Amino acid sequence: MGLAHDLEQLAPVAAEHGNGDALVAVLATEPSEGARLYLCAFEEREGAQTWIALDGEGCAVTSRSDVRAAASIAALCEVAEESAFPGDLDELRAQLVALRIAESPPGIEEAEAAALALQHAIGAPPTLATPVRLDEIGAAVRRLERALDPSEPSPFAAAMQGAQEAVSTLVDEIEGAYRVPLVP
Repeated sequence: MGLAHDLEQLAPVAAEHGNGDALVAVLATEPSEGARLYLCAFEEREGAQTWIALDGEGCAVTSRSDVRAAASIAALCEVAEESAFPGDLDELRAQLVALRIAESPPGIEEAEAAALALQHAIGAPPTLATPVRLDEIGAAVRRLERALDPSEPSPFAAAMQGAQEAVSTLVDEIEGAYRVPLVP
């Protein structure tokens, strides 16, 4: 069974941890190999958002370092997906095909392959946030950037560096709005 099935099975268990608050998101993470954690976001009646991380058995995670690791990789993967390409990859691929047919410039096949590889690296939801996924997206983006314009610096790398503060802020917010006490 796949990740979608796992999330379907976990959703009712996660909702039980909500004490009547609306479950608004479940983010699947694997900060280290074999350590799958699910970050669950709840919206309280007043509109505030709270969080809890569940392990594969549906038990609340109370380790501060595990929660921070799960939140960090989830945030980094989301930033990577959003920063990977500023437009529509399907549209880019169509434009590259049209360019290859009309002009056949050198390197066009590599650009087409790189755009396809990035599309595969990003994938379709639901996705599992892992360090490997983050690396795969980064490598695919850099390949596409080089294929499109090898002389330009990486906008993706700049976006990822610029996101560090936002990622840290989000991790702190999740920790601060955690539904159960955390231990060091």
